Amino acid sequence: MAEKPESKRRTPRKSRSAEASVAAPQRDSQAIAPGLWLVATPIGNMGDITLRAVEVLRGADVLACEDTRRTRQLLSLLAIPLEGRQLIAYHDRNGAAQRPRLLGILSDGQSVAYVSDAGTPMIADPGYRLVEAAHAAEIPVHTAPGASAVAAALTLAGLPTDRFLFLGFLAQKRAARQAALKEIAAVRATLVLFESPRRLSELLKDAVAVLGADRQSAVVREITKLHEEVMRGSIGELAMMFQDREARGEIVVVIGPPSKIDPLEDQPEQLDARLRALLADLSVKDAARAVADEFGLPKRDAYARALELSRDVQ
Repeated sequence: MAEKPESKRRTPRKSRSAEASVAAPQRDSQAIAPGLWLVATPIGNMGDITLRAVEVLRGADVLACEDTRRTRQLLSLLAIPLEGRQLIAYHDRNGAAQRPRLLGILSDGQSVAYVSDAGTPMIADPGYRLVEAAHAAEIPVHTAPGASAVAAALTLAGLPTDRFLFLGFLAQKRAARQAALKEIAAVRATLVLFESPRRLSELLKDAVAVLGADRQSAVVREITKLHEEVMRGSIGELAMMFQDREARGEIVVVIGPPSKIDPLEDQPEQLDARLRALLADLSVKDAARAVADEFGLPKRDAYARALELSRDVQ
């Protein structure tokens, strides 16, 4: 449970270095607990901002963000004044230089609110190294959760959500993109990907080539915005749909898990080879147990096959 807002601001400790020290501005806003705050922001609809996010953005001593222009616009829409506070850009290109500065502020006992351009920080976002560094320095890390394109797309797609794998943006070049898809082709989980509109058609073609055309999928665009749209079908159907159709807006692709595979029927050579290798050193029972776990087989089926092969080994 997150700490409740304090009634009074804590007195900042002496800075570890004069360069890192930033005096806490004097404001009328209620202070929040010291530490790094990860604040989720709307992904499209401003109504999705949370009351807690507003509280943190009002009360933080310093604000850090990917794009200062977008965050200034967000603060303006929420009627949250900076009141002399610093707004520090933190992104992939300047992270190494800015982390010591932010850690110095945090080490002084002040609060820093970090927001991504949209959605939840740390999800396809450059902030994780800042969180890692804060934990290493034993600085408190808090979250003000909220909107996430990943969670929203999963709820809209109508595909299994008990197990999913988020892949972010895949590589732009076809060979690397297909290689990434091959690595996870057999994973029994729903896949969630971000993609740009201009590369969506190529991604779907590669998905058909690597994952097959039959896996149920969805293309979800402009989540929470005026033109929100969910297009469902097999990967092959979606690939055909976007072959001659221009995609627009922000895109999330959701691909359902593969059909259940029976190793006894679909991978007999791999199964037998693995069992023979294990039987060289293990008992029939132990080899069967190991293969059952590895291939997702019922233990009795694995044992029956191991017993049959053990006779050949003898």
